[in-house]
Amino acid sequence: MSQINFTDTKYWLKTAQTLTDALPYMQKYSGQRFVIKYGGHAMVDPELARVFARDIVLLRQVGILPVVVHGGGPQIGDMLKRLNIQSTFIDGLRVTDAATMEIVEMVLAGSLNKQIVAAINAAGGHAVGLSGKDDNLLMAKPAKMMKDGKPVDLGLVGEPDRVNPKILHSLEQDGIIPVIAPVGFGPNRQTYNINADTAAGAIAGAIGAARLLMLTDVPGVLDKSGKMIPQLTSGEVRALTADGTISGGMIPKLETCLMAVEGGVEAAVVLDGRVPHAMLLEIFTPQGVGTLVTRG
Repeated sequence: MSQINFTDTKYWLKTAQTLTDALPYMQKYSGQRFVIKYGGHAMVDPELARVFARDIVLLRQVGILPVVVHGGGPQIGDMLKRLNIQSTFIDGLRVTDAATMEIVEMVLAGSLNKQIVAAINAAGGHAVGLSGKDDNLLMAKPAKMMKDGKPVDLGLVGEPDRVNPKILHSLEQDGIIPVIAPVGFGPNRQTYNINADTAAGAIAGAIGAARLLMLTDVPGVLDKSGKMIPQLTSGEVRALTADGTISGGMIPKLETCLMAVEGGVEAAVVLDGRVPHAMLLEIFTPQGVGTLVTRG
């Protein structure tokens, strides 16, 4: 693996203040696995996408072992519109029939996955694109949803059933960064579209990750006054959900965080992917920039 080129990586020093400040965190996390769920605005903004790729390469260069799991809802929506395929949503979830699933897989495991791989490689890294179907990485089962007390059929929407991390361990040994599209096999080898958040959480638990980083389009978990909460235990997450402080789209993200930490991940972090170098600020500064979720 190539060594750190400080001419190319000076940009990140501004976010961590000085190399001296960052060194203890580099040493602490060297050899640790981090799963990064990549999506939202950070994926569609070209400059943020370049920054993300460079930051991923830097993490690998300082000894952290990153695994990227990406979404792609907007890109899927754009392609379906271009092909005049209508989508139906139930509580924000796309009902996925066979025709839609073809497009989902084409976009997620095809063009979009390879764009991310190409960006990381252009930044000096060594990345390989995968889908959950490769080496049976992600086995899925049909997602279950209730609405008004009745089961809802979401079609080919799945949720993680089993994770086989063998291929990830092999790539890790070769210094390669996996970039995973959340498409997996289900019963009878049927292809399923898996939510990227839940796929990332399941993979993080299966590989014993030290951190699950959830890049979102909000600063983190907010209290009722709109102020970010820097740290939460699993018990506090449940209490804040019950009293309505945590609501809407943040609920499934935090359910994924709870699944991860209760499955053995040291901590999960919800942070703002719209902020350049958010991952570096979270990992290499004492205060962090997101909401840290731990078991307890």
